Amino acid sequence: MGEAVSKSCRPFAVPLHHVPYRRRKVHLKMLALLQFIDMLLRLYMWVIIASAVLSWLIAFNVVNTQNRFVYLVTDALYRLTEPALRPLRRYVPDLGGIDITPVVLILLIIFIRSVVLWGVIAPAVL
Repeated sequence: MGEAVSKSCRPFAVPLHHVPYRRRKVHLKMLALLQFIDMLLRLYMWVIIASAVLSWLIAFNVVNTQNRFVYLVTDALYRLTEPALRPLRRYVPDLGGIDITPVVLILLIIFIRSVVLWGVIAPAVL
């Protein structure tokens, strides 16, 4: 029973030690690329969270946007997150003063990371 569970939870279709050496190098390169994409997606999730927290701090007058550093950070976070949030705002309903598009985008990134990246692409190429 325990062995059946561990085989079904394996992230890759073929164990790496059963792959010939030349193909193993390709597998390692693809694994490195998938890990890099995964790292970028995780980093972008943190950028979205930082942007949402900073917008709350600005809305409650905790942070002053007249400060040059705060303005630069706010502008950078806006430029990084707005291209991904703008298309989602067309489909997410307006809830008054609450913008839930960052939450929807984070859930979409989690789906891409777990299902698409490691559930579909990784087993297919590795």
